[in-house]
Amino acid sequence: MPVYLAAYFLENYLFMEKSNAAALLAQDAQAVWHPFTPLVGSAQPLLVTHAQGAYLYTSDGRQIIDAIGSWWVNLHGHSHPHIAQAVARQATQLEHVIFAGFTHEPAISLATRLLEVLPTNQKKIFYSDNGSTSIEVSLKMAMQYWYNQEGENTRRRKVVALEGAYHGDTFGAMSVGERSPFNAPFAPFLFDVHFLPVPYTPDVFSAADATDTQACLQAFTELVQTQEVAAFIFEPLLQGTAGMKMFSRDLLNELLAIAKKHDVLCIADEIMTGFGRTGKLFACEYLDVAPDMMCLSKGLTGGALPLGITTCTEKIMEAYRSYDLLKTFFHGHSFTANPLACAAANASLDLLLAPESVANRARIAAKHRAFAERISTKSFVRQVRALGVVLAVEFETQTQTSYVNEARHYLYQYFLDQDILLRPLGNIVYILPPYIISDEDLEKVYQAIEQIKL
Repeated sequence: MPVYLAAYFLENYLFMEKSNAAALLAQDAQAVWHPFTPLVGSAQPLLVTHAQGAYLYTSDGRQIIDAIGSWWVNLHGHSHPHIAQAVARQATQLEHVIFAGFTHEPAISLATRLLEVLPTNQKKIFYSDNGSTSIEVSLKMAMQYWYNQEGENTRRRKVVALEGAYHGDTFGAMSVGERSPFNAPFAPFLFDVHFLPVPYTPDVFSAADATDTQACLQAFTELVQTQEVAAFIFEPLLQGTAGMKMFSRDLLNELLAIAKKHDVLCIADEIMTGFGRTGKLFACEYLDVAPDMMCLSKGLTGGALPLGITTCTEKIMEAYRSYDLLKTFFHGHSFTANPLACAAANASLDLLLAPESVANRARIAAKHRAFAERISTKSFVRQVRALGVVLAVEFETQTQTSYVNEARHYLYQYFLDQDILLRPLGNIVYILPPYIISDEDLEKVYQAIEQIKL
């Protein structure tokens, strides 16, 4: 084909592609309601046509580094062939079946394999659909644990959580999360929760201020001594939405020890921290006291499909082992243990446990620590925090650190203009990349952070 004809066809192809993208975006504006996005005054969303590895490719020809793993879910890179092939194979065998009265190999295999790598006291897997629903399951499971043993007159009705907590957007999950403008419209409908003051530390291995630590421990002790607390729910060591804020491992160990002494059920929300994010497979591995329940999602399927899990101990199950039908845990979802999602999770677990992934996580953690040292002395930096593959940089601004800090609007667009996806939490920028991200791409992200002018 003559060069001039090839150029003509290429020009027309690109024109049609752009026209199609424009039409799709117009339809999006007409029909789609995006999360966490005002209906007026928001920029037009970017149309992603495909993704590969650490990159998102958009209809306007851009290649964007996904430095937050697409909201903390993507572990191994986009369109990973091992996960894609596992889902494709499963789709030709069994796409879905009711999970009450039926079971299937992907769910059995996944549950068995997870119990082999979770803390040894975890004995049972309960499937749900996402992170919020895994939290709902844990709260209901904890409340019914006491109801099954003590009946409707049980005194164990209170839940204790941490200030700054975020556990999801359904009603139970909102109830155990920090009260904020985001859930203010629903405040009258949320159940009461006691929130403990959390003394934050620059890293999980530092000791918190002695006075603040004592206040936290005393407040918790006074609550649990009433024998009215059913459960204590927490994000282990790292509060994500609060700004990737860290608190002392020793403090959490003490809180868990107090809870165990007073027979309070402990729920670890590992939705964000699980599957290698903190440097260990699960953040609870840093602790001396294991939780009674764990909630998992996000990275569970490597970001391929939605799936949630709540795990529990033998102690929890004993309260449900009865011929009394009314002691059954009457909870389920239409897509509980969906075979496609379970197949994706099994494939993701293959990759997660492989030596290459272990080495990648160690590599990223080392790069983060080196960059943290490099940037910590900069005048525009308030604090740098690093744990595993998580790095958070808190910027100095004229207003206090918060999710609604105005710096977010500038920072988000600043990075996007450099083809980097970072979604700041107010004036806090964090990196939580897929484990396959290259050193070169990490350095590009680091340099963009260093060159910020607020």
